[in-house]
Amino acid sequence: MTTTPTDPQQPLVRVALVDDQQLVRAGFRMVIDSQPDLEVVLEAGDGAQAVRALDPAARVATGHVDVVLMDVRMPTMDGLEATERIVSRATAAAPAPKVIVLTTFDLDEYVLAAIRAGASGFLLKDAPPEEMLAAIRTVHRGDAVIAPSSTRRLLEHLVTALPDDAAPSADHPAQHAVAQLTEREREVLVLMARGRSNTEIGQDLFVAEATVKTHVGRILAKVGARDRVQAVVVAYEAGLVRAGS
Repeated sequence: MTTTPTDPQQPLVRVALVDDQQLVRAGFRMVIDSQPDLEVVLEAGDGAQAVRALDPAARVATGHVDVVLMDVRMPTMDGLEATERIVSRATAAAPAPKVIVLTTFDLDEYVLAAIRAGASGFLLKDAPPEEMLAAIRTVHRGDAVIAPSSTRRLLEHLVTALPDDAAPSADHPAQHAVAQLTEREREVLVLMARGRSNTEIGQDLFVAEATVKTHVGRILAKVGARDRVQAVVVAYEAGLVRAGS
């Protein structure tokens, strides 16, 4: 496992682990704390504990958390409800941490619900350590993460999880959001919704990757999405992309 040198000017990325299995938390902690730029500062055994520990008032007293690794199936309160509560309780003084939902292949029906709850990423629980570390850093930078080994499968599930009957009504919020996009931005959003990376989008459209990044940034701003994954949800809800398209 490789380590990433830390910049003395950059603060550590503070991570919370939420999982009902102590051995899982111990394994994650060992991997994360081995990195000079990452530090586990909080553990919780279920969603309710996490919500209490990450309440804005508690965070002001105990210090902020940047990224949460959140299991889905836990007693007392599952990870989806906990994610929604943590994200919704953010304040100007205590912004909400970014949440990475831990999932398995047989649990990927939770993807859409987790996105709507406010998750910024998804990671398979059996992902290699390097993939988990990269996901934490990526989400902390403000980007969204879907487990690379299952990106297209998760996006395909996202399509089937959304209604595929009549087109959304003209007053649907997603329609209003998409209406603000230029034709090129719509093209980029469609390719994003099909699981294409910025590099692949650039190749498809014969433009530089930097140009794609600019388009993606403008798309996020116009549709009011926190990140790339939420923008993909808007594309599906607006009818830009449908199953099998």
